[in-house]
Amino acid sequence: MTDSHLSSVQLQELREELQQQLERRSRQLLGLQAEAEGGTGADAQYQELMVNLAAADRAIAELSQALERVKDGTYGRCSGCEAGIPYERLKIRPLAKFCITCQRRYEAA
Repeated sequence: MTDSHLSSVQLQELREELQQQLERRSRQLLGLQAEAEGGTGADAQYQELMVNLAAADRAIAELSQALERVKDGTYGRCSGCEAGIPYERLKIRPLAKFCITCQRRYEAA
């Protein structure tokens, strides 16, 4: 399903938000990678840095996937039932892949 229930203005606003988040996370990842270059695996601070690196990497992947969905016209559609995810939900959670009903079902499983 490639038709969007979102207006072009709403979709553009969400695309820009996703792009800004991706740029912030990419800068964060570069900073963390630079910080990690001199560390050793022995101390707790280095271990925390590795956790933060993994989280930033995962966030970048999720943001990139969301931007791909914008590009292919599936962004804003529930992965469970294909219903349109309300703009208000996407504004709060731009990475949302499920409508509220399917999200609850997913979390309960």
